[in-house]
Amino acid sequence: MKQNNVLLASLMLMMSMSAFAKVDDLKQEVKIKAVSQTADIKNNQIIFFGPVEVTQGSIKIIADELRAFSAEGENSKTLVATGNPATYTQILDDGRPASASAKEIRYDMASRTLTLKGLASLDQAGSQVRGNLIRYNIIQQKLIAESTGSGDDRVITIIQPESYQDDVKPNTPTDKPVKKQDPQ
Repeated sequence: MKQNNVLLASLMLMMSMSAFAKVDDLKQEVKIKAVSQTADIKNNQIIFFGPVEVTQGSIKIIADELRAFSAEGENSKTLVATGNPATYTQILDDGRPASASAKEIRYDMASRTLTLKGLASLDQAGSQVRGNLIRYNIIQQKLIAESTGSGDDRVITIIQPESYQDDVKPNTPTDKPVKKQDPQ
């Protein structure tokens, strides 16, 4: 019974991560592909070993390992994807892509906070934030980015002009393939 609760909680986490995903994505099934998985029922934890690929509609997470867990007696559920890097991609309602990558991508359902650690990068429609740590609270729409503070390591933010934002459209083929004619 608890194993089912943990699995359902992990799937709910995926749906919660997609605050800006297409509405239709949230109605899709969550599919997790992994080389193997273990469930620690006593500790409310499932670990998927990879490569791991999680998809839900246009949402995709690729990681070396994915852990879904909840603390005993608490309503707090967490999803942690690790990799070199772990990646998260999705298509927004306006058709533009958004992506994140880091050595660790952590999502805390209770606080609705996405935390990217280690070579963290968040990219939306060409604008980007990079740093050692990026924390984004989905409810409050607040972002905090930090560097290690050593040497030349700094947070880097790239903001594209509005004209670039308007020009970025999803790739949709407009030309039909030309049929080759047989030589005579």
